[in-house]
Amino acid sequence: MSQPGIARRGGALSSAMTKTRKKSANRAAGDEAADSPLRTLVELAKAEAECTRCPLYKHATQAVPGEGRTGSRLMVVGEQPGDKEDLAGKPFVGPAGAILDRALIDADIDRKAVFVTNAVKHFKFDERGKRRLHKRPNAYEIERCKWWLDREREIIRPAAIVALGATAARSLFGRSVTISKMRAQQHALADGTLAFVTIHPSYLLRIQDEDDKAREYRQFVADLRQAARWLAQRAA
Repeated sequence: MSQPGIARRGGALSSAMTKTRKKSANRAAGDEAADSPLRTLVELAKAEAECTRCPLYKHATQAVPGEGRTGSRLMVVGEQPGDKEDLAGKPFVGPAGAILDRALIDADIDRKAVFVTNAVKHFKFDERGKRRLHKRPNAYEIERCKWWLDREREIIRPAAIVALGATAARSLFGRSVTISKMRAQQHALADGTLAFVTIHPSYLLRIQDEDDKAREYRQFVADLRQAARWLAQRAA
């Protein structure tokens, strides 16, 4: 807080005050890297816990950082934390996470070798009595949280990324995409990182017909296996 009379003490102090205000404005705009580069996942998680870049932090229990090893060759990006993830502070620990874990096994991918995260780090929801119902992040929230996803990518440096659903794809590609048109293909992101696009596992939870669910699950596994094959070929 500025003290009365500070601005009248001379140009030097006035200039220093101006620089301080500019630094504060930069932080508010998301230019944290200019002041304190985040080099580790621990540092990143601490910074995410204090995030106020969009209003979602006001109602969520906590920010949910990504999870996995630095140097993971595969990154999997979902939409946002769900109710269980918001309470636990860990990504993909709810019903959709259980499907993802099973699909990774079926795709011959070691879950422990994958870095899992979300495009948006806070849980967005509508309250219905005692229940908190998922609400899709909007374009502004996705864009504001992209700063954190970019920092994760800088630290992890994955060889390939799988986008689970439209929100993750929008964050990575910087535009809205149609999942059906992007599936079963390889895509290059702006920095050259290879990306694959598939459904979010929560979609499978909403399918009522068992035959349809089984078919969509097989396709989901095939999408993950495509990324695994590419990584295996690159490592050979």
